Amino acid sequence: MAFLAGGLRFHEQQFNPRAARAYSTMMFLAAVSLMVPSAFSRGFAPNEVIRAESQLNLGIALILLLAYGLYILYSLKTHTTAFSPETEHVSDTDEEHWSVSRAVITLLAASAFAAWMSEILVGAAEETGKALGMSQVFIGIVFVAIVGGAAESGSAIAMARKNKMDLSLGIALGSCIQIALFVAPLLVLASYFIAPKPLELAFGRPEVGSLLMAVIIGAQVCGDGQSNWFKGVQLITVYAIVALMFYLMPETVH
Repeated sequence: MAFLAGGLRFHEQQFNPRAARAYSTMMFLAAVSLMVPSAFSRGFAPNEVIRAESQLNLGIALILLLAYGLYILYSLKTHTTAFSPETEHVSDTDEEHWSVSRAVITLLAASAFAAWMSEILVGAAEETGKALGMSQVFIGIVFVAIVGGAAESGSAIAMARKNKMDLSLGIALGSCIQIALFVAPLLVLASYFIAPKPLELAFGRPEVGSLLMAVIIGAQVCGDGQSNWFKGVQLITVYAIVALMFYLMPETVH
C-alpha cells in the first residue's frame, strides 16, 4: 500500500537498497526460524510435543533474541550509514527539530496510546470476525493483523506519500522484523513462566509457505532501490491471494 500510495503521487521513488537487503535478510532469517521447528515437529513429533522439540524451540528463541540485539547494534551503532536515506529532501531542513527528552516522552506516550487502542481494536476485530463466520486462522493471520498493525501501516503509507521511502520501508519491514525476531521468541520464553504450557514455533505448511513466499517476493521487489505504483499492485496481489487462501482454508489443515 505504501508503494502504491507513493507511486500514485510520484512517478518513481528511491530508497537505500543496502538497507532493503538487510531487512530482507532478517526476514528470511525469521522464515527459517519457523521452517526448522515446523519441519522437526512434523517429522519427529507429529502427535505430541517431545523434550527435544521443546529444547529446539527454546534454543531458537534465544538465538533469535541474540540476533535481533545484534541487528539493533548493527543498524544503530556500527553501520548507521548503511541505513541512511538514499536521497535528501529539501523540505526536511525546514522542519522543527525536537530535543531528545521531548522526542522520547512523545514516543513513549504515543506508543502507550497506540498499544491501548490496538488492544481495543483487536478485541473488537476478533468478535467481529467470529460473528461474520471467519475461521480462527484467517482472523489471526489477516483480520487481526491488519487491525493490530494499523498504526505502523498508516505511518508507512503517510511517509511514502511524502516521498520518504527510506523511512516508510524502515517502518514497514522494521515492524515485521521486530515481531518475528523479538516479540515471538520473547513470548516463547515468557510462556514457560506464565502460560499453561510452553508456546511452540511450529506452524502448518500454509503458514510457513506463505511467509517464505512473502519474504522472497518482498526481497525481489525491494532489491533495486526503486519503487512505483505498479510494484505496489504486485505486492497487494500476492497478499490478496494469500488472504484468500487463508479465508477458504478448512480449520483442520495443518
